[in-house]
Amino acid sequence: MANILTPLIAVFGIMLLGFIVQKLKVLPHDTDFTLNEYVYYVAFPAILFIALAETDIHEIMQWGFIAAFGIAMVVTYFITVLISSIADKKQPALAAIRGLNTSFGNTAFIGIPLMMMLYPDNNHAITAAAIASLLSVIMFAFAMVNMELAINKKQKRHPVHIMLNALISNPIVIGCTLGVMASALYIPIPDSISMMMRLIGNTSSPCALFAIGMVLAKAMHGGTEPETPPHHLAIEMGILNILKLVIQPLIAYGLLRYFNVDNELLIMGVILAALPTAASVYLLAQRYQTYGLSSAKCILISTLATFISLPLIEQLLEQLS
Repeated sequence: MANILTPLIAVFGIMLLGFIVQKLKVLPHDTDFTLNEYVYYVAFPAILFIALAETDIHEIMQWGFIAAFGIAMVVTYFITVLISSIADKKQPALAAIRGLNTSFGNTAFIGIPLMMMLYPDNNHAITAAAIASLLSVIMFAFAMVNMELAINKKQKRHPVHIMLNALISNPIVIGCTLGVMASALYIPIPDSISMMMRLIGNTSSPCALFAIGMVLAKAMHGGTEPETPPHHLAIEMGILNILKLVIQPLIAYGLLRYFNVDNELLIMGVILAALPTAASVYLLAQRYQTYGLSSAKCILISTLATFISLPLIEQLLEQLS
């Protein structure tokens, strides 16, 4: 594994460039939307499909990794919901979006590029990021159902229907499912198709990171919420980011050890668990007009904080290995 600081500088450099370009209005206002759509619907499914299709099915089905990463997310989510429910009673939508802020890491838009940089030409790294992204999508769908039920009291659709609808239409789920199917059925992928998919997939990293920078620049000006006292906001942001950047990777590490996961995969799992909050959380918060501006601040703070936290986690993992 390459030293994590080098790819981190590259990752944040591209995000910073996107942030500056958005601030200076060099590109059209909705460029971030176009980039996000391209990455989400084309580039990510392409790289996830070909990485999984060309990986042995037995290497994909890492049940210990899947269980550990999934449980770590769920535990972190419910710890946050419990704390939020104690602090702000009878506000389930607020608790749900706070829970998503601490459990839903940027495993796709930052995780996939970071894994590709840390482990060049290593399908296992992309597979780990694919599994983490798939589990994150499920977590996102679960939180969305909770938000929908909390805000729309007259919701007629069954919660399971809402969740399934969100999953089956998700391009990351589709790309991963097709890739796993191709691997399980031992379907050979022609070299030309493989090359095309990888060329498209390789554009996902710079486009995704550039788009995140632009989204963060726009998010800091969005949302209208009651003014929170600075010291309350500092405590709140501190708790949320500790849960995301410290508690979740710590739980993941303990579970990955418990399930006796291979050391390289363990390191990948902890790094993926320690990634900052995904920008999608802000979009969901805006959609339901709940905690939008605070989510944007949480995303920005966690993204900046990982510049310090990830190298420290890397050092700790090396000492514990």
